[in-house]
Amino acid sequence: MATKIKPTDEFRDHISTVDEQGKRIWVYPKKPKGKLYSYRKYVSYLLLTLLFAGPFIKVNGLPLLMLNVVERKFVIFGVLFWPQDFFILVLAFLAVVVFIILFTVVYGRIFCGWICPQTIFLEMVFRRIEYAIEGDYTKQRALDKMPWNREKILKKGAKTAVFLAISFLISNLFLAYVIGIEELQKIIVEGPLNHLVGFGTLLVFMGVFYWVFASFREQVCTIVCPYGRLQGVMQDKKTLVVAYDYSRGEPRGKLRKGQERTEGDCIDCNQCVQVCPTGIDIRNGAQQLECINCTACIDACNDIMRMIDKPEGLIRYESEEAIETGKKWTFFTSRVMGYTAVLLVLITALTTLLLTRDEAEATILRTPGQLYQKTEQGNIKNLYNISVINKTNHEMPLTLKLIGKEGTIKVVGSELMLPAQGIVEGVFFAEMAKDQLTGMNSEVEIGVYHGDELITTTETKFLGPAN
Repeated sequence: MATKIKPTDEFRDHISTVDEQGKRIWVYPKKPKGKLYSYRKYVSYLLLTLLFAGPFIKVNGLPLLMLNVVERKFVIFGVLFWPQDFFILVLAFLAVVVFIILFTVVYGRIFCGWICPQTIFLEMVFRRIEYAIEGDYTKQRALDKMPWNREKILKKGAKTAVFLAISFLISNLFLAYVIGIEELQKIIVEGPLNHLVGFGTLLVFMGVFYWVFASFREQVCTIVCPYGRLQGVMQDKKTLVVAYDYSRGEPRGKLRKGQERTEGDCIDCNQCVQVCPTGIDIRNGAQQLECINCTACIDACNDIMRMIDKPEGLIRYESEEAIETGKKWTFFTSRVMGYTAVLLVLITALTTLLLTRDEAEATILRTPGQLYQKTEQGNIKNLYNISVINKTNHEMPLTLKLIGKEGTIKVVGSELMLPAQGIVEGVFFAEMAKDQLTGMNSEVEIGVYHGDELITTTETKFLGPAN
């Protein structure tokens, strides 16, 4: 086994895309190719298809996903949530966080390189367009250095126009997930002048997306994204990451024709560095802040290994522990089992809440400033305000009944018609015999019915005489 040459830790003192003067180092990654890159393309195209089809997919008449922050209405997998379901959303959020931690503990930042929308759009859409218009990394660098001439104006202009068009398309998609595809179609059909706020929001989103994918790029992963910052806390030496096998590759040495080779398998060709979209050298060690586990370096290194008749896998998916000890990577560790147990508890609690969740939620309060009234028959009645939220996609005529006590309820005005995904408010009188009361403030339970089906219940106070 070759002796490990410990790299200096100088690379950990700064970000790879910032020089000593604090200026941005623009990354010109070489166009990747290889088996893993092909797999990434298939995964990306599938996810992009699902992403663009999402707003059009309906489940029980509701969108697959809609996060309407403005109206405080959220639809997840066809299930409608209101602010009253906040505790369920918090529990779901915690389950997602624990799942991400568990996934990262086991597989590292594979999410960043293969699934994250930022990476997919940048690497599989915008960069591929850039390669098609400006050429590979050497041509891009030369184009940026040349003075403005006809070629540069045409290429930069064409790239900017295409980038803006795609950014506008993405902004429409993003807005569809916020307000729904029907509202977005309404803005498009009726024209921007009739929806200045919506159209202005589209333009703002377009500007943000263009800036991110045309200029900010990998800085999102290294500076902004909290997941990238926290990866060092989540991972350990047992985590499966993109890693360089230093025991096999060191010491490095150039390949010279006709000369017997005594160094390791790494020929210091720097192909792994040239294809890296964040500009790092994977040979400095695993778990670097900028590494998104995109596997471009694996494909590049495997290509070189085949050319020099060496085994593939000098850079591969592996744990640091497995490289150090030579032992096979194991999935089950104490951390994995601990996080799995917590995740199962959260999922069980979340599933229970979803299965027992009412289709509607009612709030009933006595009308402020109103005392109880006595009827000619000696009964007591109170005036109430009611508000009911519909968590389904169908309207429901409602009736109200007292539960556990004898009495009647009479709605003031027209009947309560609960609109789909909407709210209905009303006023009603509840009347009971005096012997049904237990004091000045009796607890009463009122059921909200759709036909003969009890859809929700709520408790309130019934005011009566002291004796």
